[in-house]
Amino acid sequence: MKGFTEATLVRRYKRFLADVQLPGGELITVHCPNTGSMKNCVEEGATVWLSKSDNPKRKYAFTWEMMRTSRGHTIGINTTQANSLVQAAVLGERISSLNGYPEVTREVRYGNEKSRIDLLLSGGEQPDAYVEVKSVTLLEAPFSKGRGFFPDAVSERGAKHLRELRAMVKSGHRGVLFFCVQHTGISEVHPADHIDQRYGQLLREVVAEGVEVIAWKTRVTQEGLRLSRPVPVILS
Repeated sequence: MKGFTEATLVRRYKRFLADVQLPGGELITVHCPNTGSMKNCVEEGATVWLSKSDNPKRKYAFTWEMMRTSRGHTIGINTTQANSLVQAAVLGERISSLNGYPEVTREVRYGNEKSRIDLLLSGGEQPDAYVEVKSVTLLEAPFSKGRGFFPDAVSERGAKHLRELRAMVKSGHRGVLFFCVQHTGISEVHPADHIDQRYGQLLREVVAEGVEVIAWKTRVTQEGLRLSRPVPVILS
């Protein structure tokens, strides 16, 4: 892929670090921009792709961006890229339910629990849309079924965001939970009741109260990952 350095994963540790081997044999430590458990994602010996920063103040110049699993699936490791992928799709008017907003702003403070919304869509004829983006990378067995789950660990932060979206709906705005599926093997998204039952219950509650849920999956291009098509969210 253009602009990325290919390497081999040796191990991930301390949540934010990973050791990889470059094609020439050099072993380096890279930044792992993923706060989740990365369950079923880390495979030692897998091919990974790295981006490189020119910032001399950074301790680790390389960032782990993507990996290819033994089943041939590509996973976007960098959860912060999910916001950019969704924003690009919104600006390109590829997501019909989010069209009609001339203004798209990131990281706006809102809510009673002092949150920051990932994307605020405003300036249109319809109510402003508060869009919370979540990266989905957990594919559970049997892997051939394509069932993806969120979250991959107990997430109080995720529950807080659901409460904030519900409050926005009650105040007359749109509250939108957007699952950005950064795993090419996932074809549908489920709440991970087996990991965080409280989150799954709350998700169903806020959807019944008007919070919208959207899920799109990525595909691999020469430039990296790109949102490709919608996939169903199964709440039953």
